[in-house]
Amino acid sequence: MAAAVTLAEVIAALGGDLHGEASTRIERIGTLQGADASSISFLANPRYQTQLASTAAACVIVAPALAEAASARGAVIVTSDPYLYFARLTQWWARRVRVRAVPRIHPSAVVATSARLGEGVDVAALAVIEDDVQIGDGAIIGAQCVIERGAVIGAATRLAAHVTVGFDCKIGERCILHAGVVIGADGFGFAPNAGRWEKIEQLGAVRIGNDVEIGANTCIDRGALDDTVLADGVKLDNLIQIAHNVRIGEHTAIAGCTAIAGSTTIGAHCTIAGAANIVGHLEIGDHVHVSAATLISRSIQKPGLYSGVFPFDDNASWEKNAATLRNLYSLRQRVLALEKKNSS
Repeated sequence: MAAAVTLAEVIAALGGDLHGEASTRIERIGTLQGADASSISFLANPRYQTQLASTAAACVIVAPALAEAASARGAVIVTSDPYLYFARLTQWWARRVRVRAVPRIHPSAVVATSARLGEGVDVAALAVIEDDVQIGDGAIIGAQCVIERGAVIGAATRLAAHVTVGFDCKIGERCILHAGVVIGADGFGFAPNAGRWEKIEQLGAVRIGNDVEIGANTCIDRGALDDTVLADGVKLDNLIQIAHNVRIGEHTAIAGCTAIAGSTTIGAHCTIAGAANIVGHLEIGDHVHVSAATLISRSIQKPGLYSGVFPFDDNASWEKNAATLRNLYSLRQRVLALEKKNSS
């Protein structure tokens, strides 16, 4: 564990307006409820405001509106966006406690002679790097990763253990791929033939932009003809399925267990909550937000929040019920009007 820091060091690194003793020492970041006298915590969600008076934290990060109340119980860092400040504090803290070892190619790694590795690349035990792979400066390839022929890994990108990057796939700079991620497996493409299935070879690849993070055991399939594309800044949680030829716009974030079927396009700055399902060949515009466990079965162009789960049935009945449900509010208003008329 890294040595304790003072609040003066935190302010010097991250800014903010300190109310309290600059020499106060901090050993950990904690929640309001779990903090002790050596912790720094933050308050961003109003629902936790009741914990402010009782927290044992040495310092709390708050917005200006709570500065006076927070100062009554101890040291405070005031900032316009406490949650963003907290995020940057965790980054600064991680750089202190996760000191990187001197990069090396582990003796048990298999690196093709035609592969091109930049300066300071670290390759862990039992990794396999095939022919014509390109890896940028400062990249980290975890234990037992497989980087297939012709793949490109950008500078300062980090692959955790057991990541597979398929042939000809491209990953940008400063990306993070967590354990078990598979990039460039075949998309699910088969043509029916006399009661059997004929495989459609997946001839595209996967292209991933810069500053993308992909959670553990998430799978992103290669395109059938064109590439599957994730733009800069996309954030994916664990256990997500991205099918072939999906395109995801800049800075869209998707939570765990979501499945996106093939050839769907999702815009920029969208959020998709956990266990949502999006059927194939749809277009979802920018700034669309989808609630947890929602089934998206038609294209969405208007920004906003979309929610809904509808029980399954045989398809004909389901379509009739869905159509009725869309008119339910207007039917309710008509019934209320009739009741009012009859009672008068």
